[in-house]
Parts: sequence; structure tokens; C-alpha cells
Amino acid sequence: MPVTLLGAAEIRVLASELDLTPTKKLGQNFVVDANSVRRIVSVARVAPGERVVEIGPGLGSLTLAILEAGASVTAVEIDHRLAARLPRTAEAHGVSEGMLEVVDADALRVTALTGEPTVLVANLPYNISVPVLLHFLETFPGIQRGVVMVQAEVGERLAASPGSKIYGAPSVKAAWYGPWRLAGTVSRQVFWPVPNVDSVLVAFSRDAELRGTEAERLRTFQIVDAAFQQRRKMLRQAVSGVFGSSAAASAVLERAGVAPTARGEELGVEDFLRIARAS
Repeated sequence: MPVTLLGAAEIRVLASELDLTPTKKLGQNFVVDANSVRRIVSVARVAPGERVVEIGPGLGSLTLAILEAGASVTAVEIDHRLAARLPRTAEAHGVSEGMLEVVDADALRVTALTGEPTVLVANLPYNISVPVLLHFLETFPGIQRGVVMVQAEVGERLAASPGSKIYGAPSVKAAWYGPWRLAGTVSRQVFWPVPNVDSVLVAFSRDAELRGTEAERLRTFQIVDAAFQQRRKMLRQAVSGVFGSSAAASAVLERAGVAPTARGEELGVEDFLRIARAS
């Protein structure tokens, strides 16, 4: 029996059954267009037999599209009503037993999953998208690639390159794990309720080799945070708190081959790592 997808009318019926009014607090904008969820699965290159972790499955539109592609899904859902309903929806749409596991939890608190996911796919709300992505990449090294649908502003920041006005701490921290790219825009009309912001798809892949040790990552991220908290200042001033003084910061920066008069937005992740290693 093939897996079938949710239609817009059925999504509204499900929401009504659950007495569910999409909340701004949880960023609940449900995708009601089958072509859109299939597009996400295609961009993520989901293949039969893979295990995909989906964050925030909601009523199951994207979940069913992943399962339709032959992958198994671990779905992490913070809303108890949605987490409880999703297995029944999946069964009613032809999903075989054992292909879907639902984890009823806050994604930011998940530290272990049954099975090792290799792909991450999600429709993430604005307020938690970056912390959740970084948490999963840090916690689950088996995740090799993925696609997320996020607010355009967030997606552009994640994919930004040094020198861009929107390049910042999220850009550098995301780049620690590998390259990110914008993979297309998403119409507001595919959501219910229709959001008042634009959305984009962002694709990423994990680098084959670790960029540094865990201690180096923590030190690098500390320096990145300092550099962008005062992004208009020269690095020797912006990171002086990390190293004790502007003079000490200048010495570290010079050892790392970075001009003390540079600004954070000019540096790539490898530059920040060199600073961490020189400290």
C-alpha cells in the first residue's frame, strides 16, 4: 500500500479534531501543499532505507512525504497533542509499522535518538531555528546533510559569506560543520495559516572531517560571540574581554595571522579557529 499525503482540507479537519489553533509562540504554520513537501524531500535527496530526523512534524505533511520516499523517520514534536496523533495519521496514510518513531520532547533537550539519523529535514519556526540546528549538528554527528525551511532572514544569515552585511555569529557557527546554501524560496500561500514573512529552503552538508576538537569548537564559538556582539569594533577591542585586554587580544590575533584592526564580519570560520588555537 503506497503512502499517501495530506491535503489542505484534511489538515484543517485534523486541526479541528485536535481543537488546535496554530500558535505564534510555537511557530505553527502548517504546510498544506503536497508539491512543496515533495520538493523539500527531493532537495534533501532522501533515499529509501535512510533514517531521517524531522524536527516539528506538526500534523504530518512533511513526515508523510519523507516516508513516501522510502525513508524511516524519527519525528521530534514538542506539542503533546500532535505527537500523540501523528502515528495514527501515518497508519491511516499507508505507513508501515516501524517506519515512524515519534519523540514527544523539546528538540533543544533531545540528546539521544533510537537509530542514528543521517539526514535532517524540518520546517522550523523563526525563534528556535538556529539553536535547534546547531544543537542537532553538535549532538548527532551521524547527520550528514539536510534541508530546513526557515524564515528568509534566518536562511540568508545561515548561508551568508564573510563580508556580507548579514554575515554573523550564526553564519560562522553553522559553517563549523560544513557548507550551507540557499536552495529556493517558498510561497507564503503553501502555509496555513499564511505567515506574514517569506520562507526559504536552506541545504547543508557536513564536512567529511572534523574541523577541530570539542574544546576548540567551544573556544571558537566564544570568540565568535564576542566578535559579533560588537561587530562595528575592531577585533582587538571586540574580543578584549575574552583575552583580558586589548593588548592581549592583539597579541593573540597577530599570532593567528589576523590583523587586530580587522572586524569579525571579514573572517571565515577557519580564521576564528586559528585565533582559538593561538590563544
